[in-house]
Amino acid sequence: MKIEILGIGCPKCKQLTANAEAAVKEANIQAEIVKVTDIDKIMDYGVMITPGLVVDKTVVSAGKVLSKDEIKKILTK
Repeated sequence: MKIEILGIGCPKCKQLTANAEAAVKEANIQAEIVKVTDIDKIMDYGVMITPGLVVDKTVVSAGKVLSKDEIKKILTK
């Protein structure tokens, strides 16, 4: 599984990254977490408001910081 955090490094982006890392660890899921800071790549996903969360090339959230539990729910579907 590949998880991408879309954002330019703002505090919300950092919090989303931390929450995603915690969710992966708690759910005991094998996942690669990648930060995407290139604005062109972010826009390629159609995300206009960061932070964004992409799981296996599908945008699952944009413009808000999902909690660890919300991310765990998405990852274990």
